[in-house]
Amino acid sequence: MLYVLITNVLAVIVVLGIMILVHELGHFLAAKYFGIGVHVFSFGFGPRLFGFKSGGTDYRVSAFPLGGYVKMAGENPGEPTSGAADEFMSKPRWQRFIVAVMGPAMNIALAIVLLTGLYMYRYQKPAYAEGPAVIGWLENESSAAKAGLQPGDVIVRVDDEQNPRWEEVELNVASSAGQNLDIVIERNGQRIEKTITPRAEGRARLGSVGWYPAMPAKLQSVQPGLPAEAAGLKAGDEITAIDGTPMQFWPRISGIVQASEGKEMEVQVVRDGQTITTHLKPVLDVAEGDPQKKWRVGVAFQNEVITRKLGFGEALSESLAQNKKFALLIFEFVGKIFQQKLSPRTLEGPIGIARLSGQAARQSLGDLISLMAAISLNLGIFNLFPIPVLDGGLILMLLVESVMRRDLSMRMKERVTQVGFVALMLLAVFVIYNDIVKSLPQRLEKFFP
Repeated sequence: MLYVLITNVLAVIVVLGIMILVHELGHFLAAKYFGIGVHVFSFGFGPRLFGFKSGGTDYRVSAFPLGGYVKMAGENPGEPTSGAADEFMSKPRWQRFIVAVMGPAMNIALAIVLLTGLYMYRYQKPAYAEGPAVIGWLENESSAAKAGLQPGDVIVRVDDEQNPRWEEVELNVASSAGQNLDIVIERNGQRIEKTITPRAEGRARLGSVGWYPAMPAKLQSVQPGLPAEAAGLKAGDEITAIDGTPMQFWPRISGIVQASEGKEMEVQVVRDGQTITTHLKPVLDVAEGDPQKKWRVGVAFQNEVITRKLGFGEALSESLAQNKKFALLIFEFVGKIFQQKLSPRTLEGPIGIARLSGQAARQSLGDLISLMAAISLNLGIFNLFPIPVLDGGLILMLLVESVMRRDLSMRMKERVTQVGFVALMLLAVFVIYNDIVKSLPQRLEKFFP
């Protein structure tokens, strides 16, 4: 528990620290380029710990290392100004616009750079994600099962998405809780239209229909002295059926073995293109690293993963495609939250980001980089929303002033900024409350709205 807490804290400091620092670096570079005075460039917030001064700027490290900030001359409404040439408000609107937009732009650029570098080092995805979206298993009483879908069906359309892969299918379903989805599946050469309604499930209340991708049950290894070896199973065999039920999703087999409670099972296996039928009788035993006694047969399955390195051009193209896809998804999710078609529980605050960052850091560097790219993209897009106090609010005011051909009054800017600050604080309180509720034991969640 302590290890998890420590890794969560360290990971979120690194992730948010880098994201916010890169964001502020964008503002800083643009301000310096246009000759705007920058009083402070700080890594972290709060009291100054140490640093140095150069060119009129105090480069400092501050006490709380969650990001940083840039303080420009004459930047804030209500701040005394002298009309000096190096003040923010003294610069043309187009220059102020570029200074404002450079922060989000740097975050979006960082997301692209991170994924490009990751894909050049290692481009990895499950084998089922490469080909058509084939259904491997359906949960009992799920929306997909009630709609009459079957293992082996190929999903060829979800709403307007033609020939989707599993990634597109899962994103469509996750963002459509409580809404009808029109799908087309292909079965035995025939196309069948269905309508399914994803149910809101999990702490984030994301949509789920209870279907899973086809993942063939190919054996990676057979443990000596256990029923699988006694039944003649070998590494490379593929289990295709148990007690007459087709097997196209190997993670399901563990549950079937536990449900058997030691009863003998008829197992159909394909080996070198030939079908073999044998029988397995699970035994109650412990496994290495798991002292709890469970019904076991002694097999390990291949989790087929495609891993390769991409060249720079291909890696950049894939990174741009992924970031474009997720950027559109962010706008879709936000739109559906405002339309009350998606639960606000999908939002993650600092506690949620810390939890996700810790999980990714404990898994692998690649997972952490992927998460950093996603957070950087989210931060960049969020800051473009036209909310006063955010960069998007400043950009909107600059556009309004450009249309009006005059500056808004300082009093108006102050009021708008105050309203935006209050709105942002309310949002912060909500997402932190949201994080806390999602961190509670599930039995307690029902007591919180």
